[in-house]
Amino acid sequence: MAVRHQLVKRPPSKVWEVLEDGHRYADWVVGTHDSRPLDTTWPAVGSRIEYTVRVGPWQVAGNTVVRHLDKPNRLELEAFSGALGTARIAIEVRPWGDHTLVIVDEHPLQGPGGVLHNAAVDALIQVRHRSMLSRLAKLVEQGEGDPRKHGSAQRTAEA
Repeated sequence: MAVRHQLVKRPPSKVWEVLEDGHRYADWVVGTHDSRPLDTTWPAVGSRIEYTVRVGPWQVAGNTVVRHLDKPNRLELEAFSGALGTARIAIEVRPWGDHTLVIVDEHPLQGPGGVLHNAAVDALIQVRHRSMLSRLAKLVEQGEGDPRKHGSAQRTAEA
């Protein structure tokens, strides 16, 4: 199973501030070069963000749709990555004393990832999650404020 957790040394409301900002996903989701909401209602069920993944000279556009929202406890997403297929990503946000325990559970659904899903794929997802959750914790704990001064907007300007 590709399940990983991270203790974030801030209350759940601060974690949700980052999760609710579709522009900030590129700041913490590993492999995502930029992100932008396609709907003004993000993260309402059915709303979407669009993102770009760059690996060397290759670039893939994709989008993620909210499938389930149970704020302040859970956000479930389905990521569409073109020919690579889709993945289910569940983000659980639990109060943990004065802090927050964030648990991410990701599994390929359709396409090559879903067909080839095995322990090796889960191991790769685990490595990605380790970095991703560390980035999320850093963003939340530092309270960087307006994302347009950081991360995704800066990367877009550089491109």
